[in-house]
Parts: sequence; C-alpha cells; structure tokens
Amino acid sequence: MKHFKPGTVGNFSGFANTTVRALARLFLLLYPLTAFAHKRGGEAIGFVSGFEHPISGLDHILAMVAVGLWGAQLGAPAIWVLPVVFPMVMAMGGMMGLMGIKLPGIELCIALSAVALGFAVFREARPKLWMAAIIVGFFAIAHGHAHGTELPAGASGVLYSIGFVIATGLLHATGIGIGVVHRWPAGRVGLRLAGAIVAMAGVFFLWKAISGEAA
Repeated sequence: MKHFKPGTVGNFSGFANTTVRALARLFLLLYPLTAFAHKRGGEAIGFVSGFEHPISGLDHILAMVAVGLWGAQLGAPAIWVLPVVFPMVMAMGGMMGLMGIKLPGIELCIALSAVALGFAVFREARPKLWMAAIIVGFFAIAHGHAHGTELPAGASGVLYSIGFVIATGLLHATGIGIGVVHRWPAGRVGLRLAGAIVAMAGVFFLWKAISGEAA
C-alpha cells in the first residue's frame, strides 16, 4: 500500500488525480438522473426532480462543495456541524419557497454565498463555530428557497425536498472528501487556491445577478 509523505508535491499530485477520477465517477453516476429529469421536463416528479436541482447550477454546486471544504479546514466538530446545519436550514428555506413566501434578493444571496464561502476557504478563516454555523445557515435559506420555488407541476413536495437535501449532502461530502488533502502542506495550498476560484466564480455570478435585476 502506497503511503503519502507529508509535504511532498508528488504525493499530493497523485492524490489529486485520484480525487479527480472519483469526481468523474460521481458525475457519471449522477448524469443518468439529470438526463432523466430533463427529458421529463415540467412533469418530472418527486425525488428525481429534487435531486437534480442542486446539481443543475454551478452556483449551487460550488457553494455547497465550499461548505465541505471549509468544514474540512476547520476540523472537528465543524467538519460535521456545517454540513448538517446547511441542509437543515435549507429545508426550511425550501418550505418557504414551496409555500410561496417571497424573499428579496435570492439570486444575489446565492451568488454572495459563493463569494463568502470561497473567500473563507481561501483565507482559512477560523471564526467561532456558532458564527460559522450562522454564516452557512444564512446562505442555506437562499439556496433552499430557490429550490422550493422551482417545484415542477405535479411533483410531490415532500419527495422533492428529500431529493434536494440528499443531493446537497452529497455535494458537502464531496467537499469534505477533497478537503482531506488539508493534512498535507501542498494540500492546504491547493484548498486555498480552490477557495479563490470559488470566490471569483461567485463574483461572476454576482455580476450576472445584478445585470439581470438591472435589466
């Protein structure tokens, strides 16, 4: 069995390649579900439709993976607290969306979540746990509301909610899995670079959201 030696870039590259292959396999597993949902269009119902929604937008994907990355950086207990808080609060936001409760600036908040969470990973920010949970929970409401308002006609609200909560949990788990590299010096640099990329993508999403509202 091959062991990784701390601080070696070569070993980190090997681990990164393994991670990329794992993510590729995850994508291949999820692709049939997304293709099925798109084929069904507005009649896609319940679990499949809810599962597909978080992985259909890059803004959702990056923010949710960033939660896992940040938790991995912070270590226990944040590594499991943040990925639990986000889906729980997101489900509340989703219920508000399903009930037709209007919230202002949802798209702006989703874009800001990528900026803020990506920046937190980039800086390896270490606030107190309750503060980190509040930050994650605040953005979770916006993501959940966006999911809830796009419930397809005829779909089961309960199964739809279960679907997007499970998909969100898998995205968090992906972030945590990638965040394992934090134990190596080169891995810490790689995670900070990933955080910078997420934050920059968030700035792009924010520009798009502002442009859309201005139009």
